[in-house]
Formats: sequence, C-alpha cells, structure tokens
Amino acid sequence: QEHLVESGGGLVQPGGSTRLSCVASGITFSMYHMDWYRQAPGKQRELVAEITTSGTTDYSDSARGRFTISRDNERNTVYLQMNALKPDDTAVYYCHARIWYADYWGQGTQVTVSS
Repeated sequence: QEHLVESGGGLVQPGGSTRLSCVASGITFSMYHMDWYRQAPGKQRELVAEITTSGTTDYSDSARGRFTISRDNERNTVYLQMNALKPDDTAVYYCHARIWYADYWGQGTQVTVSS
C-alpha cells in the first residue's frame, strides 16, 4: 500500500545534469522526512541528501554544491537535481521515506555517468 516510485535515471555524460523524482503514495507525505541514498555495485549504500518536513536540507560531502533535494507536498514528490555529474556518481539511487514508527524504500533507479 505504501509505495515510492522513482524515475529520471539513465545515462548521462560527465558534467551533465539530470533530475530524479520519487512519487509517494499510501502515506501522508508531508509528515515524512525524505532521503536520497545511492549504492554502487561494490559499495555500501550511502545517504546522499535529505530533506525534513519543514524543508531543511543536508547533503553528503560529495553531493554538496552539485545536488539539490527538494519536495513538493502537493504532488507527494521529492526530487534530486544532480548537476556537474561525475563517473563516481554512477549508482542506483533510492528514495527513502521515514517517520518515527516506520520507513519505506523505493525500488531504485540507475544513474550511469559515462562518456
């Protein structure tokens, strides 16, 4: 019933940009803290960006200055704008919603940065 559906992944060239979207359903979206994680094949899943219910944001060191997380509570959607992409950004990107009693994950979307 609770679903997070991501889109916007694909192949992008180094230095390029793309925007990921995650649409939530089955939850009261405005009450959830939202995160973007990523995981490369041989690496641990890492938190890339997060946004609170009030709109406060935070980023990993690698993302800061290049990525922007935002949310649209009217559309039940969280976004991750990614600029100045590098090959090291290649990973599966996951949307995550959390509240004090539960959390939910999206299916992930592949972002490949390569020329």
